[in-house]
Amino acid sequence: MPETKLSGHCYCGAVKFEVSGESDWIGHCHCESCRRQSGSVMTSFAGFREDQVIFTGAMPNRYSSNDGVTRSFCGHCGSPVAYQSSDQAGIHLHLGLFDDLELLVPEDHSFLNEKPSWLHADEHLPESGWGKSTDN
Repeated sequence: MPETKLSGHCYCGAVKFEVSGESDWIGHCHCESCRRQSGSVMTSFAGFREDQVIFTGAMPNRYSSNDGVTRSFCGHCGSPVAYQSSDQAGIHLHLGLFDDLELLVPEDHSFLNEKPSWLHADEHLPESGWGKSTDN
């Protein structure tokens, strides 16, 4: 069976990437940090090992916060590109940037305790262990 290859790019096309192999995780994040960074009520990611991802266009700009999180974005159009954390291995690419979304199906939700009560999306998916609420 041939190796899976995926590609994607930011809104303006300056930042481009290729990914080889299977994703480690595909899901929706509802944390406040991701909401504010993306400007969306939920952010969807596909996580890969760093050695699976090659940037083939312009390198994304990076913003590092003091909580060990680095977010990458296009320096030209501002599109969010990726999330990385010192607490987790790999790189999480924003799902909406991939050329073929049909190959990347979300498997779960993270930080459901931070989801707006009025948002209804993929309720049949389980909550991941990452960011799982202990309030329930």
